Amino acid sequence: MIGIYGGTFDPVHYGHLRTALEVSECFSLDELRLIPCSRPPHRAAPMATAQKRLQMLRLAVTNDPVFVIDKRELTREGPSYMVDTLESIREEVPEVPLLLFIGADGFRHLTCWFQWERLFDFAHIVVMSRPGAKYNASKENNFLKNRCTDSISELKIKPGGSLFFQNVTPLDISATQIRQIIASNRNPEFLLPDSVVEFIRTNKLYLSPK
Repeated sequence: MIGIYGGTFDPVHYGHLRTALEVSECFSLDELRLIPCSRPPHRAAPMATAQKRLQMLRLAVTNDPVFVIDKRELTREGPSYMVDTLESIREEVPEVPLLLFIGADGFRHLTCWFQWERLFDFAHIVVMSRPGAKYNASKENNFLKNRCTDSISELKIKPGGSLFFQNVTPLDISATQIRQIIASNRNPEFLLPDSVVEFIRTNKLYLSPK
């Protein structure tokens, strides 16, 4: 199975990396593709350039062979719609099960995503949730309710089409929080890898305008 984990990674931090590691182990993934977004359609543009976000991501995962950085959204023109990304990956691996990992907040707004129903044509969707969390969207939306499964084995035998909820360790870290820490001249260490901290300092990223 191949995992798909998208984000702006502005910057990448341990919240991203810990959940990525946990789901790669839980689902015995052959690879987990980290896909930095170029132009997010439903949020403000990233502060760091695409190239710098890509460099930080490379520094963060350089020693883990399961993590694969996929640049397709950075090289594609226009807004970075996940449905386009999944469709292009599916063309490359027609029969391999694909798991699209999204956070709980992303799932709450899933029906606002561009052509969101078509996501299931290309992949399973796995919602990374906090232990004990309950979500009602699958009960309110028959399209989602009919795709719910609690069987990892089912995900392995079909290329896509199912909705699965997976508990992950809740790390209360956000890229917004880290950018605010840096902008206020405080130390962001222990929230993201040392190599990324050094890159941010060397390139003077996220500092407040003087």
